[in-house]
Amino acid sequence: MTTLRDVVAVLDELYDPRWADGWDAVGTVAGDPAAEVRTILFAVDPVQAVADEAVRIGADLVVTHHPLYLKGTTSVAATTPKGRVVHTLVSNGIGLHTCHTNADAPPLGVSEAMAHALGLRDLRPLEDDLDPGLDKWAVFVPVQDADAVAAAMHEAGAGRLGDYDRAQFQSRGTGSFRPLEGASPAIGGIGEVEYVDEVKIEMVAPAQRRETVRAALLAAHPYEEVAYDLIETAARPSGRGSGRIGVLETPMSLGEFARHVTSALPEHHGATRIAGDLGREVRTVALCGGSGDFLLGRADAMGADVYVTSDLRHHPVSEHLEQPGACAVIDVPHWAAEWTWLPVAAREVAARLGGTVKTHVSTIVTDPWTTTLS
Repeated sequence: MTTLRDVVAVLDELYDPRWADGWDAVGTVAGDPAAEVRTILFAVDPVQAVADEAVRIGADLVVTHHPLYLKGTTSVAATTPKGRVVHTLVSNGIGLHTCHTNADAPPLGVSEAMAHALGLRDLRPLEDDLDPGLDKWAVFVPVQDADAVAAAMHEAGAGRLGDYDRAQFQSRGTGSFRPLEGASPAIGGIGEVEYVDEVKIEMVAPAQRRETVRAALLAAHPYEEVAYDLIETAARPSGRGSGRIGVLETPMSLGEFARHVTSALPEHHGATRIAGDLGREVRTVALCGGSGDFLLGRADAMGADVYVTSDLRHHPVSEHLEQPGACAVIDVPHWAAEWTWLPVAAREVAARLGGTVKTHVSTIVTDPWTTTLS
């Protein structure tokens, strides 16, 4: 039996909640972790139409991109629209889980899904999210105490690399020292030079565990004064990042590309807006699923011919176009851009759960704009 807990574990592996912005509200909104899940509905918005669809198809869980609540609430009574959504889901035994900004930047996330929908290749993040560098520790220990010190550092969080833990390197050598007056040496005597067979233990640890690791090695080490090195390593590419940039297989004019974008996204009631010369050639494309005006300058700096995103405002685009050689801009409906992630998430969840659940992708247009006049 596949439970809600099992599904959440897969979603957290794909879209770690730790990657969410601090203001965001991601994770499970409703549902018993032990409840059986056989059918999952994926949708952009947790609105009443989606809740009703979940009831209609017999879903046990709804996974949405947008959160139900971004601010605190004191009531989920059915007298409010959001409360009615909760009431509908809970009264029908349906859970609700949200993957929002934690699903924007990683592989198989929103921006990458949108890039594949537009047929881009040679993809890379438009703006890298770097993993903090690791601390590299090296501590010198008498041979007979090396295993105890290494074990203490491991228990404190050192020695983990990806899916491996207890990682270390040991090398042997000779250490020497002379205790002075006032010292309380564990080995040797005051005023005498002592030579000791020692082991150099090297391992890495997250920087946020630094003081925990330091305290552990000092407590486990037999020496009064401990010799150790601590080196900060550089931040590393994480494979995640805001937006994506890639190239088209075949260049086309901006006008042709805009029509291509419109046809590649799901049908909607909004407008595709274009800023730029329709005849200019487009080959390198930058994009960001959802509201992406914060990356407009980055798209230009990375040499994009066009930047595709949503919710662009008048003044940032106007100021951007005043810059010499500025890339063109295409603004698409927010819902349509982010919808491209749903089939990807549904496919991955089903595959990672070994086909034990059925997945459905909602095609209900929940874009709030219902008509566009020209």
